[in-house]
Amino acid sequence: MIVNLIANTTTEAGLSIQAEMDRNQYPTGIKVTDQQMEEVNLYPADFHGQDWNYTIKPKKTKPMS
Repeated sequence: MIVNLIANTTTEAGLSIQAEMDRNQYPTGIKVTDQQMEEVNLYPADFHGQDWNYTIKPKKTKPMS
């Protein structure tokens, strides 16, 4: 049901969404260190940013010499 709600989302500006259920199996119990979490480029949103709405931006890379 949730995937269908997401998949049928549109905006007045014309944004449309494509979504599908990922039924793959993934390992559980993988630990992420505090340092690894600090290295993720997270930007919380104004609305519920500390709970679930955020943007992950890529890290800037150093230019090759």
